[in-house]
Amino acid sequence: MRKFINYLKESYTELTKKVSWPSWKELQNSAILVMVASVILAVVIFAMDFAFDHLMRAIYTL
Repeated sequence: MRKFINYLKESYTELTKKVSWPSWKELQNSAILVMVASVILAVVIFAMDFAFDHLMRAIYTL
């Protein structure tokens, strides 16, 4: 149990004194970048799925 308590204390110290946290503006910019990248990736996957669906339908109707 002592090791676990020591681990928690060291983790708290590291998170509060050693970690450099991003500013609010940096956090917002990163979040916007992730959202835009996610939307672009979703559109690309949708387009690929749409094209593949039409290709398969064309092949199966031969």
